[in-house]
Amino acid sequence: MKTRAARLYGVNDIRVEEFELPAIKDDEILAKVVTNSICMSDHKAADQGGSHKRVPDDVATNPIIIGHEFCGEIVEVGKKYKDKFKAGSKFTIQPALNYKGTLDAPGYSFPHIGGNATYVIIPHQVMDMDCLLTYDGDSYFLGGLAEPVSCVVGTFHAMYHTKGGSYKHHMEIVEGGNLAILAGVGPMGLCAIDYAIHRDLRPGRLVVTDIDDARLERAASLYTVEDAKKHGVELVYLNTKSVEDPVAKLMELTNGEGYNDVIVMAPVRALIEQADSILGKDGCLNFFAGPERTDFKASLNFYNVHYASTHIVGTSGGNTEDMRESLEMMGHGKINPAGLVTHIGGLNAVPETVINLPSIPGGKKIIYTHLDFPLTALDDFAEVGKTKPLFAELDKIVKKHNGLWSAEAEAYLMANCKEK
Repeated sequence: MKTRAARLYGVNDIRVEEFELPAIKDDEILAKVVTNSICMSDHKAADQGGSHKRVPDDVATNPIIIGHEFCGEIVEVGKKYKDKFKAGSKFTIQPALNYKGTLDAPGYSFPHIGGNATYVIIPHQVMDMDCLLTYDGDSYFLGGLAEPVSCVVGTFHAMYHTKGGSYKHHMEIVEGGNLAILAGVGPMGLCAIDYAIHRDLRPGRLVVTDIDDARLERAASLYTVEDAKKHGVELVYLNTKSVEDPVAKLMELTNGEGYNDVIVMAPVRALIEQADSILGKDGCLNFFAGPERTDFKASLNFYNVHYASTHIVGTSGGNTEDMRESLEMMGHGKINPAGLVTHIGGLNAVPETVINLPSIPGGKKIIYTHLDFPLTALDDFAEVGKTKPLFAELDKIVKKHNGLWSAEAEAYLMANCKEK
């Protein structure tokens, strides 16, 4: 079967090409990809090429399909897995396989599987590690977003605390405590706000910071103070750029107690040091944002490490159970990561989007792999719709859903945009 895919050949060398997939083996599955969500990790892989820790050294001669946040349908199941998986089922994948201690992952390491493709072959490693997950939702884009949501889920589960006189680590955030999410209104920050408010174990106070009023206002419109209050959470949005002493202001919001948990969503030294300064006793700082520089460093107050038992943890991605939790919460309507989506595009838009991702404003960019059209912001639908009726109608649907991409919008796009 032929597939069309965005393949990485080296540093910022991404090519959309059509090529033949081999016939599947007994321990493989043929699948159709419908959507893929572009991730900053894709940009890092493109920026580093073969020197990236997950990308093969010989990528120039054996290119990989890029993209790891995808959702689609199973087409054909190899003999080994016929009793477990069925053709026609929707699926998503946990890309962090941890197969025999390797870093190999779909979207980084394999020639025949990655999210930015029309058809892929799912290798046995995915099934061996129980990383092929069935999905019953009514939209494909939400299935693809389960992976980034799982990264946030894992972050909360990785937080830990102790009790005086005990060396036992109690995993999770402090229930009813003070939680701060710094640089918290980017795509993953929005997801963290949604999860913090709507999960079962919640903070009592959640303070979200950023330095962009427009992004803070959008976050506040999606995840409102009123809704948070209904769930027992005091939610505060704070622009630290307009505050003379951000640390003092953040401490004031906790009546001087400090924060039990702080999540840092941007790899900025000053932000990490700010997070360290606002930790309360036994406070846990989670460095969520992955830096590109291998020598990235920041200062920590080791007096507080010794006398106030402050500590730090870092998380990179979620595990399979985190993805299952994400899918379950979405399935029950507890969280809605549609708020992350700000752009949609076709497969042809992948190279430029991935390479230039840091300079493209907004949140998640959803790629519809069987379609070709430019990357387009949801906010631009009305303007684009003046010459393209498809986007005029999509604009109506988006506005109907409070400015969010939705299953209805996806269905209309797929029914009315000509496949490549």
